[in-house]
Amino acid sequence: MTEPNQDGERRGSLLADLATVLAFLSVLPLPPAWRADPRRPLAQAARAFPLAGALLGLLAGLPLAALHNLGLAPSAAALLAVLTLVLLSGGLHEDGLADSADALAGGTPTARLAIMRDSRIGTFGALAVLFSVGLRWAALAALVPSGAVLAAAIVAGALSRSVPVVLLFWLPPARVDGLGQAAGRPAASGLLAALGLAGMFTLLLVGVLAGLAALAAAGIATLLVGRLADRGLGGQTGDILGAGQQVAECLVLLTLAVVLV
Repeated sequence: MTEPNQDGERRGSLLADLATVLAFLSVLPLPPAWRADPRRPLAQAARAFPLAGALLGLLAGLPLAALHNLGLAPSAAALLAVLTLVLLSGGLHEDGLADSADALAGGTPTARLAIMRDSRIGTFGALAVLFSVGLRWAALAALVPSGAVLAAAIVAGALSRSVPVVLLFWLPPARVDGLGQAAGRPAASGLLAALGLAGMFTLLLVGVLAGLAALAAAGIATLLVGRLADRGLGGQTGDILGAGQQVAECLVLLTLAVVLV
């Protein structure tokens, strides 16, 4: 059963929220008991975004650490970890980044929205994905010898997947249909819960100094993508949410590679 909270949204259990988010953000085969309600707006499960991100980071970080302990070079293990992240999400976030990069390099807001719906990838989109993979690969490889790579992967997963929650709360939908509109706007309580969980994961796993630096990196990514979307499109779309996640994951991992290594 779900009950209305003080913000008037219908909220289920945390497990139901996590199932809703994982069903959208990943291709993980969920057990029947975790089946999400497809009629429920994604924003109503806002608090579970960092939990889903932490789980996906864990699933990528565990084999990375294990392969390194078995003697695989850090660079090879890190590249396989990035591949795992891409496969776990079905390339959802990378697709959003590519579409956003191509669109924001376009002309008018109307033209940019049209570019976002073009299935072809352009020069800016290809370069954006190339840099996203390369930066995450380099950061994870640098973190492997420090022994903090698993914690960093979890923190980056939790923080980066909190960014879409902030963007949904901050910006209106840029079009009258599509994911950005269908997802809805998170309640203030859902936003605060998501940010609180992401902050807790961060400070507990990497400590205060590195944690504050990672939080700042995620904040910078949110502001950067949010401002570009607001000026270029007049709001957010599903592709912008994916782009925000990618930029944040890159910046958080790079920041942790500097602070923890």
